[in-house]
Amino acid sequence: MSGEESETSNLIGSDKVEGTAVYDADGERIGSIERIMIDKLSGKASYAVLGFGGFLGIGNEHYPLTWSKLKYNTQLGGYQVAVTEDQLRGAPKYADEDEWNWANASGLGAIDTYYGAIWGMPVSPLPTQRPGQLESYRR
Repeated sequence: MSGEESETSNLIGSDKVEGTAVYDADGERIGSIERIMIDKLSGKASYAVLGFGGFLGIGNEHYPLTWSKLKYNTQLGGYQVAVTEDQLRGAPKYADEDEWNWANASGLGAIDTYYGAIWGMPVSPLPTQRPGQLESYRR
């Protein structure tokens, strides 16, 4: 960044967040941040997309996570989230050949409902949502 700092003690540039490792509660690396979704009106990060699985980026799956549940761990040098690999595998996701439809409120509700159940967050389940029903969340 020509002459600019992309990181301070409490701020980090988006270009440095993308690619940052993500660890589970036990400190095991489970993937890395691929994208951050920022609320246009509040300016706050709402979701992060975690790249997980695959080998050398091939067959990678993408898991949208609630941003507020990612905590930066200075000892690990990455973000840590209270989710197990098994819980992550059951979460809403999309594959390389798909794209998440961020404009679809049902898809966002599926993320919030899934992780809300794990983390005890109050959420209202969508009446049309059924387990495994992800096709409508993709473009």
